[in-house]
Amino acid sequence: MPEFCDVAVPVPLDMVFTYRVPADATPVVGGRVLVPFRQQRMTGIVVELHDRKPSVIAKNILTVLDTVPVLDEQLLQLGRWIADYYLAPLGEVFRTMLPLNAEFKRSIAYRLTDAGQMALHLAGMSGSSARSRRTPEEQAAEFRVLDYLAAHVSAEDERGVPHVSPVLRDVGTPADGRAPVREEALRSATKVSRSILSGMVRKKWLTREDMSAPQDATRTMKVAMLKSAEGKLNDNQRTLIDALAASGGNVPVSTLQSLDVPHSTLATLVRRGLIEILEEPAEFTVSRSKPRPSLFDFDLSPAQQSALARMRQSVAPRKFSGMLLHGVTGSGKTAVYLAAMRGVLEAGRSAILLVPEIGLTPAVAADLHQIFGDEVAILHSALSDRERAEQWHRIKRGEARMVVGTRSAVFAPVADLALIIVDEEHDSSYKQEETPRYHARDIAVMRAKMANAVVVLGSATPSLESYFNAKKNKYALVELPDRVEQRPLPEVDIIDMRQEFQETGHDQVISRKLAAEIKERLDRKEQVMVLLNRRGYSPVVLCRACGKKLECQNCAIALTHHKREHKMVCHYCGYTAPVPKACVHCGSEYVYFLGTGSEKLEELLHGMFPQARIARLDRDTVRSHEDFERALNALNEGELDLIVGTQMIAKGHDIHGVTLVGVVGADVALGLPDFRAAERTFQLLTQVAGRAGRGQTPGKVVLQTYFQDHYAVQYAARHDFIGFYEKELQFRSWMHYPPYSALANVLVRSDRLDDALQWSGILGKWFDTTRHEAVRVLGPATAPIMRLKRDYRYHFVLKSPSRRNLNTTLRAMLAYAAQKKIPRTQVIVDVDALWLM
Repeated sequence: MPEFCDVAVPVPLDMVFTYRVPADATPVVGGRVLVPFRQQRMTGIVVELHDRKPSVIAKNILTVLDTVPVLDEQLLQLGRWIADYYLAPLGEVFRTMLPLNAEFKRSIAYRLTDAGQMALHLAGMSGSSARSRRTPEEQAAEFRVLDYLAAHVSAEDERGVPHVSPVLRDVGTPADGRAPVREEALRSATKVSRSILSGMVRKKWLTREDMSAPQDATRTMKVAMLKSAEGKLNDNQRTLIDALAASGGNVPVSTLQSLDVPHSTLATLVRRGLIEILEEPAEFTVSRSKPRPSLFDFDLSPAQQSALARMRQSVAPRKFSGMLLHGVTGSGKTAVYLAAMRGVLEAGRSAILLVPEIGLTPAVAADLHQIFGDEVAILHSALSDRERAEQWHRIKRGEARMVVGTRSAVFAPVADLALIIVDEEHDSSYKQEETPRYHARDIAVMRAKMANAVVVLGSATPSLESYFNAKKNKYALVELPDRVEQRPLPEVDIIDMRQEFQETGHDQVISRKLAAEIKERLDRKEQVMVLLNRRGYSPVVLCRACGKKLECQNCAIALTHHKREHKMVCHYCGYTAPVPKACVHCGSEYVYFLGTGSEKLEELLHGMFPQARIARLDRDTVRSHEDFERALNALNEGELDLIVGTQMIAKGHDIHGVTLVGVVGADVALGLPDFRAAERTFQLLTQVAGRAGRGQTPGKVVLQTYFQDHYAVQYAARHDFIGFYEKELQFRSWMHYPPYSALANVLVRSDRLDDALQWSGILGKWFDTTRHEAVRVLGPATAPIMRLKRDYRYHFVLKSPSRRNLNTTLRAMLAYAAQKKIPRTQVIVDVDALWLM
């Protein structure tokens, strides 16, 4: 076994770290190890084993966590490519690729020092001024901690040996028997804050020790088993016994606890020996959504058959190829995807299907489970850590070869990968907005290239970059120009809200035309969707006396009024404030709630149509994927007449009862300082329009706008992607924006304005005085949102026709920033940025 290994640790440093391999350890490349890093214990990935002695003394590996690699050579290569392309630390890339946090428990412990023992002694002496600068409450809190740690000895301490677990003992225990106490136990017993403990560590009264260690991540559930039904029972006990008997003698404890009986009843029956509590592996439900009758009950159209044949022909040779499937909304792209995946499974190979939103995953997973059974695994961030680890291991063991999930599913450890499908490939949800800032669509293309697999990008509104690449023959272009069964695309009416104001004399949220169309559909027992892509009740609270807005304390953003929760909320950092009765700036009582959000729209519709069954679908009403599934199931089952929502309702949902879609405030995004504003508006309008008329009844769209002449609105109303593409491409070419150049956004941030200004000035001078071949630099400039999550923000936008030149310039800039002692975490490099705000 080599003497040393290089480990990628998840820290914001662009390097790997060398550790010594103990004689009894056998790490593997691609496996995890537990290593000491500064004052912490961290898990890292072994990237190389070697005998090269480092120039400094190497620390030992603490524990080898894997005897076989968790990342195979192909995924290691993919991780290195991501780190290189997106200029992200390799350890942070590998952490993103592995959803195994549940297998490692982070734990901190505190131990009393000699100085702490002396401080405790002095605290009992009158007249001591050792802590005179502390408030009486802080002094009392410190005394409770010192007293608890001094008294916290085990029964074995009389023999001078503290009773501690093996995990704690390996960091060393003082000879006087002081054992470390875990933070959660210490805080629970003494009722102190972390800041008090940190202050005591600075005074050297306590030592802080990292006790993090591996743990079993198996999900279990407690099950009650009926042992006997004999004996005298009261009514509550009889209820539990009858429930168990009716269910065959085994019922989850959580089910029994949901019955209308005291929880102590179950404990009594356990003590009497009538019921036994067992721990069993917990079941995992792929999806609670009801699958559609079958996607294969109808014959595929000639265009679908042609697209499927192209996919199968591409998969067979085991060579890389890329394909863009451009099909109008309702053209049956999903049926083609699943038919192609079925062919892959029959060949004994694997496939990955990416969807943009967690809300779409259950519906697609239900379809896949109906077709492929237990061969399906699901991966997305709404699962618990243990659920994700469980699904990941199922894939790794080869138990599931069909994977569906959001962007992180692109890293699924499938064997013999044949096909990756990226549904709604244009969607911005595929871009991660934290390190590593990767785009799952582009990672899918690269992974397919490394695996000699086929990647299929599908959308009714492809991104300009993807369609441009297809036109340049980088991808094969496959078209589905018509809806299934020759169903017509919905008719679109554009309502000019400026004219509506002139004719009615006041602002209207719902135009007269849209109100009449909704009433007509409700009278016919048809379903309606209304889109307003803005959460909350009112997006702005304005003082009519001084003219100032109520803003977030952490961000340069107006707080949004949420009426049902009776609070003001920042949608960026989560800060909340009470609803003001007077202006916080001048004290005036003339506070005006301006604008309309989805919550207010729901209230208005309830008032206009009191008999209708109305629900709202946004991030305020959907707290989990179960909430989303319930709402969509209710809509599919005809239990709702009208649904109001944000862009969550616009993406990919196939609900045949919806015949009318109303779009309120369709053009809000057109006012943003973003070169992609028109593209985003066109995509959103086209996608939401596509929810109408997917059943036997033709659909209609009513689109309210203040900019009816804007080309994005006009082309969306005509369902004309090609026309929009050609028009938008002209503007992009004139301004040298993607797809004609590669783009990166460099953000400099700090919670101190002086630092942000100084650092951006330093980098700005470097950009000005250094030659950068074929790279154009714009900035520094104040970011459109100047302050976000307490950080002041300045940015540079870099454009270049050469990705290599852009990458070289960014690397040189980061090296210069490090030389000037600018913290790496305060310089954000976003390659292929989608969000410039």
